[in-house]
Amino acid sequence: MQLGPKQFSPLYPIIDLTVFHGPLEPLLVALTRAGVNLIQLRGKSVSSKSLFNQCTQLVSLAQPRSLRVIVNDRVDLAWLSGADGVHLGQDDLPCEEARKMLGDDATIGLSTHNLEQARAAENSPADYVAIGPVFPTQSKANPDPIVSSRELQAIRKSVTKPLIAIGGITTKNVLPLFDLGVDSVAVIRDVILAPDIFRQATSFMELALKVKPWHRFSRTDSIDRPLISPNLNAPGSK
Repeated sequence: MQLGPKQFSPLYPIIDLTVFHGPLEPLLVALTRAGVNLIQLRGKSVSSKSLFNQCTQLVSLAQPRSLRVIVNDRVDLAWLSGADGVHLGQDDLPCEEARKMLGDDATIGLSTHNLEQARAAENSPADYVAIGPVFPTQSKANPDPIVSSRELQAIRKSVTKPLIAIGGITTKNVLPLFDLGVDSVAVIRDVILAPDIFRQATSFMELALKVKPWHRFSRTDSIDRPLISPNLNAPGSK
C-alpha cells in the first residue's frame, strides 16, 4: 500500500488476536469512520500460518479504506502479506535490518521502556517511538516498569519523532498523556472490546482534540478526522 505522508491519528488501535475473535471487516469499518488511519495486528501466541492468513485478510480489507496495517514483531509476515510496516520490540530484528527488508516507504515503530531506549530509537531508522507501559497493563505477563509522568516528559523533550504511548490506556486516563505531548496512543482492550467500537474510538479522537485543537481536519463518512503530524513546535505540544 502506498503510504504518502506519514501522519498518525491520535488513536492507534492494536488488534490483539488473543483477545479479539470477531470479524475483521466491521471492526475496520468502525475504526475508519472514527478517523483512525493506522492499526496494528498482534498475535504473539498465534501460529505463523494463522497469523499470515490474518495479515493477508486484514491488508486486503484495509487497503480500500486507506488504512495502514502494521504487524507486531514479524518483519517476514509484514513483507509477505504486503502490510505497511512493522512494530519492533527491543529483542526483535534491528530497525536497520527491517528497513533493508521493507524499504523506505514502510512504517517502522520501535518499543521503548525508558529514556535511554527512547533516545536510541530517536537515532534509529524507526518512524515512530512507542513508550510504555504508561499504566498497569494486562497485555503482557511480565511487563516492564511503568513509565512515570516525569520520565515521559523527559522523553518527550528528547524525542522529535512521533511519540506513541502504550499500556493500560483508556478514555478515563488518556488526557494527561496528550497534555504531556504524546502524539498518539496505542490501545487494545478499551477499543476492540468496547460494546460500540465506533463510539469508543471517536471518544479517543475527541479527547485528543481537547488538548490539540489546532490539528487539521479532513472529512470522510460525514465526520471530522484529525490527523496528527509530528509538529512539536505547536502550542502545548511539549
